[in-house]
Amino acid sequence: MKNIAIFDMDGTLIDSGLDITISINHVRAECYRLGPLSVSSVIDAINAPIRNLPEIFYGKPLYEEKARELFEEHYFDQCIQNVTAYAGIRDLLKTLDENNVVMGVATNAPGIFAKRMLEHLELDSYFQLIIGADDVETPKPHPQMLHRHLDHYAYHSGTDYAWMIGDNTKDMEAAARAGIPGIFAGWGFSKTGEGDYFSSSPESILDIIFTKG
Repeated sequence: MKNIAIFDMDGTLIDSGLDITISINHVRAECYRLGPLSVSSVIDAINAPIRNLPEIFYGKPLYEEKARELFEEHYFDQCIQNVTAYAGIRDLLKTLDENNVVMGVATNAPGIFAKRMLEHLELDSYFQLIIGADDVETPKPHPQMLHRHLDHYAYHSGTDYAWMIGDNTKDMEAAARAGIPGIFAGWGFSKTGEGDYFSSSPESILDIIFTKG
């Protein structure tokens, strides 16, 4: 029997809100001569179940190539300036690893940024697989990313246990569509949400996994 924990990244493992906002505001200023947005407004927009981010961030119906390129160029350096792991995450990952729980990351952030931030925080070694939005044809809430993980870990329904842990409705929908339970992380970008389980702190993840596993 295997226990498998698949984590979202932004707002679940790490607090990247300030750096994301700084890079968005850089694009707003350089490309569109727009004033800055607050961190809370950017996070609220990212986590809204229905939204048009280019409209919210840049006043455009679709992302323009110049904005996308500038954001990626700026964020590559910016993404490791202020990012931190949430309190309790390091202890959670260490405990799961010591108890032979297989772990991976499924994030809608581009894989290059995900790996850069997790390596910077010295968290990357806990994960067998780190899959970003550009590593699949369709990101969350589509279950393709989760299926990639489950196939990689040779998951067998009925004998193995797997969970998707995230702070967004997309994470919970992806879990449901992949046929595994979703644990809503209530300590990060979103303080309330619905999943098969709700966890108010990283520590309480242990009770869920070790009780059900």
